[in-house]
This record gives sequence, C-alpha cells and structure tokens, in this order.
Amino acid sequence: MTEIAKPLFGHPWIFIRGVPSLKFLPPEGPLEVAFAGRSNVGKSSLINALVGQKGLARTSNTPGRTQELNYFVPDGYSGEGSDLPPMALVDMPGYGYAQAPKEQVDNWTKLVFDYLRGRATLKRVYVLIDSRHGIKKNDEEVLTLLDKAAVSYQIVLTKTDKIKAPAVPKLVAETLEKIRKRPAAYPAVLSTSSEKNEGLDDLRQAIAETVGIANWK
Repeated sequence: MTEIAKPLFGHPWIFIRGVPSLKFLPPEGPLEVAFAGRSNVGKSSLINALVGQKGLARTSNTPGRTQELNYFVPDGYSGEGSDLPPMALVDMPGYGYAQAPKEQVDNWTKLVFDYLRGRATLKRVYVLIDSRHGIKKNDEEVLTLLDKAAVSYQIVLTKTDKIKAPAVPKLVAETLEKIRKRPAAYPAVLSTSSEKNEGLDDLRQAIAETVGIANWK
C-alpha cells in the first residue's frame, strides 16, 4: 500500500463535477469507487457520514433527485500535473424510481451502463441495499449488469438502525448466500447506519484497501 501525506477521511472533501453524460467525465487519473442503490436507499446520507460532512452530497426526500454521476474528492489538491487527489467517490443516479419519466430512466440507465463498461479507473462499486427490504428484483438486475461488465462490487446494507439488532447478522448471512455464485461480487457484506454512525469505519477500511491506501484515518 502507498502511504499518502494526508489521511483519506481525516480532512474535508469537495464536490468537483456532476456528469450528465460521458463526454463530461473528468480525465482518468485517481482511482474511483462508486456508490449505487435504489432511490431513497440512503446513498447521500451514507456518503456524508463516511466523510463526516453533512452537506457534501445532497440529500432529499424526493426519490430520483440524483440524475448525474456526482464526483467528490479530498480537498487540498490542485488537480494539475502530479498533484492529484488519491481517489474519487462517485455518487451514481438512484435506480428503481417508478414515477420517473421513461425517457429520464433510459438516459440514467445508459449513462450508468456506459460508465461501468468504460471506466478503467473504477475499482469497485458499493451497492447499497436497504436492510428493511433486502435485495429486490431491480437490485438483482443491477448485480447482473455488474457481473456482465466484470466490475467488482460489494454489498453494503444501509439503515440497520431501522431493524432489530439480532436481525442484522441474519440478513448479512442471507445476503451472502444470495450473492455466493455471482462472479463479480466481493465475498463480504457490510452493515451500516448513517444515523447511528455504525459500520462506517469498516466501510472506510474497505475503501482504503480497495484503492491501496493505508493512511485512511
């Protein structure tokens, strides 16, 4: 692992770009990890909790608000020459929002599919699953897409504070069994609660290991 001068999650992060289509993607440079999940799964809340900044990723009670690939990087790097951030977090558009117009859904779908297939610096996708509902049909479709694109992904259960504590390890075991035969699935399931700050260090550690950074605290 490569040590960096500044901790990965120990200083501010900034939003650098919203990407409505692939031509607006930033140049490939830092390694990227992306967050995917159904609309209203708590993606923005988890990203904010992960970096300790309440207002970084926009949260909304309106499902489907994130319509672009939103890029976040640690602050303090010019982005010029070799002064690049060590990694980027990418907030992907939520899927499965039934009330979105079909054309909008099709545009989101194409953007996400093209990004997954064509981004060499994308190291892993963290697929967020609401612990109250488990893996649903549209989640299965996304996992199949990731398998076909040969993009490594890991399941992250969200909102575990909304279910009884003894149910969490059972859900983790059930989820592991469901992904056991999927070729691109990382064989570990993380459980988190943004509200209670539970499981976040495990997720931070997983991200740091994925991008090869030791100094993450």
